Amino acid sequence: MLENLRLQHYGAQRAQELVDQLVDVYLDAHSKDGSLYNAERYRRQLAMHMPRAGWELVAATVDGELVGYIYGFPLAPDTRWWDGIQEPVPAGFTEEDGRRTFAVSELLVRRGWQRRGIGRALHDELMTSRTEERATLLVRPDNTAARNAYRAWGWQPVASLRPAWENAPTFTVLTRRRDQRPSTGAE
Repeated sequence: MLENLRLQHYGAQRAQELVDQLVDVYLDAHSKDGSLYNAERYRRQLAMHMPRAGWELVAATVDGELVGYIYGFPLAPDTRWWDGIQEPVPAGFTEEDGRRTFAVSELLVRRGWQRRGIGRALHDELMTSRTEERATLLVRPDNTAARNAYRAWGWQPVASLRPAWENAPTFTVLTRRRDQRPSTGAE
């Protein structure tokens, strides 16, 4: 772990001042992932996500530079998060009450800072602060490094999901119980 790594929690109001930096990190982390990962779409995503009740971001800085972050929010009863989920899933799996499931929307680390434990530190910092019974996230099936890390951190694949937004890929749905203990595997 980096000695000068600093992790800081932000609510939506405080994070507004970071939006340009959040977009820069997003573009850097996804620089080789195609046209879907563009500034305009991501700014819209942030504008839709940040006002949600319980939205939280943990930022990682090294010597004052934003090198990565993770953010998410609890799923409300009227969530559209599960739209596009492919069956079969357990009965009641997609039922939400605003306290059951925390959705991790993004976990990003600048390319030049990857493979140094920053993603794991961000993940652990956010996950240990959450009180929901479970968490969920979506990962591209071709993102082997992320899939391996999530598996080592205690996440389990449940289903596939293709969001309704334009040109959306099909993702693997992962979940993790709050009391789930990660393995000591790869970061």
